[in-house]
Amino acid sequence: MLRGVRRGTAWAVLLSLTASMLAACGSGTEAGADLTTEKVTLRFTWWGADDRHKRTQQVIEMFQRKHPNITVKGEFKEWNGYWDSLATTMAANDAPDIMQMDELYIASYAERGALLDLNEAKKHLDTTNFDQKALATGAIAGKQYGLPVGLGMYSIMVNLDLLEKYGIPVPDDTKWSWDDLRKIGEQVSKAGGGAVFGVQSPGINDAAGLSIRARQQGKAMFDADAKVVLPQEIARDYWQYILDLSKSGVAPPPSVSVEKASAGLNQSATATGTAVFGLWWNTQLTALTAASGARLKLLRLPGETQGASPGAYYKPSMFWSVSARSKYPAEAAAFVSFLANDDEAAKVLLTERGVPANQKIREAIAGQLKDTDKAAKEYLDTVPVSDPPRITPNGASTLDTILKRHTEDVLFGRTTPDTAAAAFIREVQSEVDAAR
Repeated sequence: MLRGVRRGTAWAVLLSLTASMLAACGSGTEAGADLTTEKVTLRFTWWGADDRHKRTQQVIEMFQRKHPNITVKGEFKEWNGYWDSLATTMAANDAPDIMQMDELYIASYAERGALLDLNEAKKHLDTTNFDQKALATGAIAGKQYGLPVGLGMYSIMVNLDLLEKYGIPVPDDTKWSWDDLRKIGEQVSKAGGGAVFGVQSPGINDAAGLSIRARQQGKAMFDADAKVVLPQEIARDYWQYILDLSKSGVAPPPSVSVEKASAGLNQSATATGTAVFGLWWNTQLTALTAASGARLKLLRLPGETQGASPGAYYKPSMFWSVSARSKYPAEAAAFVSFLANDDEAAKVLLTERGVPANQKIREAIAGQLKDTDKAAKEYLDTVPVSDPPRITPNGASTLDTILKRHTEDVLFGRTTPDTAAAAFIREVQSEVDAAR
C-alpha cells in the first residue's frame, strides 16, 4: 500500500481524474480487432525488486521474438514510488498500455474509466485455464478489469520444530476452531516460559483476518454497492479475541506485537521462532522458512468446519490490467495473454509473482518448484474456498491502516473492542463515501 506522504500525493492526483478524461479510446486498433502488422510500441509498468525485473525482461524478449513488429518498453519502480508515478501519468493522459495493478487500487482506477474491460479483448486474451473464482477477483459489475497473476490464501503457519520440542501434537486442521487455537497456544506459551509464545498476535496490519471471521459467519466487509455491511458484533468479537490472547500470554505483549508487525517479515515472531502459530498467506511459506531456518507447515484456518461457509478465498497477488486509452488494446491484451499462458514464459517467471492463477501453468512449473513452493501450491489446490469478497471499493485503500490503528488502541487499553468496532465501521464508510 502507499505510505505516509506518498499515499496522500498519489491519492490527490488520482482523485483529480475524471471519467471524461479517461473513457475515450485511442486512435489505434480496437480491442477485438486483428493484431496489426505495423510497428507497435507498448509500454509496460510494474513494481518489484531486481529479480522480478530480470525475469520480466527475459519474458518481454521472448514475446518480442514471437511478435517482431511489437516492441515492449519496460518501466519498473519500487512499490512506494509506483503509485505516485502511475497516478501522475494517468492524469497527464500518458498512461502505460499494460500495468501491474493491486487489489487495493483496481476499483479506484476502474471506476474512473482508466482500465479496459478485458472482456472486449477475448479474441486475444485466453482465460480458459483460470478458475471462475479466481477471475472474479478482478471483476466489477460483470467487467473484467484485471487478470489475476498469482493467487494466495490465508493460512495458519505452524513451527513443527517447536511443537516437537514441547511434546505438543500438531492439531487436526480439518476440525479445529478458534478456541482450539487459543487452547493449544496456552500450552505452547506455558512450555515456552516467556521466550516463545503460542500465537503471533493477528490483526495488526491486515484486515484479511477480520474479513475471514465475517465470512465464516456468512457475512462480509462490503456489499455490491460498496456499503460497509460488517456487523459490529463480529468486529467486536474479533478484537476481543486478539485482546484475550495478549492478556493471557498466549500472544506477545502489545509493545512486542506492534514492534514486530512494523519490522517486516524477517523480524516477525514466526521468522524469529518466538511464536509457534501465525496467520500468514500460504505464499509466504518459502520466505518464512528461509528466515526462520525451521520446519514450517501450512494449516487450514480454524473455524472453517464450524462456520456458515468457508472463510478462505483466493487473494490475487496482483493483476495485469490494460489502459482504457491504449492505442493498441488488442496487442496489449495479446501480451497479457502471453504473460499468463505461455509455458516457456512461466518457466522463467515461476512463483516470483505468486503461485500462478492459471491452473494449467501451475502444473507445468510444478517440477521446478522448491519444496516450500510445492507446499504452497498444494494448499492452493486442495483447500476449499468460497467466492471472493467484493473488490476493495474506491476510497477504502486505507482499510489496513485504519484497522491497525484501532487494533493498537484495543491492545494498549485506549479503547474497548466494542467502541473500536463501531468507530472502525464508521470511519471506513466515511472514506468510501468521500471518494464517490
